[in-house]
Amino acid sequence: KSMIWISETARAVRDSSGNILYYEGIVSDITERKLAQKALKFQQNQTEALLLNILPQPIAIRLQKGENPIADHFEDVSVIFADLVGFTEFAANRPPKKLLELLNKIFSRFDKLAQQHNLEKIKTIGDAYMVVGGLPVPCANAIFEVAQMALDMQGELAQLNQHTGQTFELRIGIHIGPAIAGVIGMSKFIYDLWGDTVNTASRMESSGLPGKIQVTEAVYERLKDRFEFEQRGLISVKGKGEMLTYWLVGKRG
Repeated sequence: KSMIWISETARAVRDSSGNILYYEGIVSDITERKLAQKALKFQQNQTEALLLNILPQPIAIRLQKGENPIADHFEDVSVIFADLVGFTEFAANRPPKKLLELLNKIFSRFDKLAQQHNLEKIKTIGDAYMVVGGLPVPCANAIFEVAQMALDMQGELAQLNQHTGQTFELRIGIHIGPAIAGVIGMSKFIYDLWGDTVNTASRMESSGLPGKIQVTEAVYERLKDRFEFEQRGLISVKGKGEMLTYWLVGKRG
């Protein structure tokens, strides 16, 4: 059995005195049109779901309306770069499928943390992970969530190490400042971030140490009343010269 759709139009035919003589009308089979509309609606829903999976909702809506490129300036964004130390050596003699399964477990846990802290995952780059607070909707408290997420990431990886018997560590860097965020190009859209703040956060990661969260002085000044720090001191940072940096140790109390 199959359902069909019909469309009916009818009118009354009257004589000169207004009395109804008979009715006439047309019955049309519109099943094909209805099925096509249903398929189009399904496709639209699938496309929307896919966009929302790879882009923040406000950005997906703007993209659907035809806005391109999308570029917004933010005065205050907090950027985390995290690198999985030891994974490259671990990957040397392992089957690709096993590597991806493990990396997926790790990054899926980080994705859940990003959702819990209302932060925006930007991308993974090999075995590195980038997440940002304060966009696409500005939020004054984003830096606190970013700091807590960095600590939570360490805790999640430690738990996973216990289950898998591995000894992976995270090298994390955090910086805060202005940046440009948006979507550029014509295909394979990604919501990305550009500017000196991003570069500095990346340098905080690359010049850090395994198992440590290195932050800039700007981050320290914002967080020092609510989090514990150890001063690392002046270090030479590529492209930046000497910078005073700190280790984020934990939350106060």
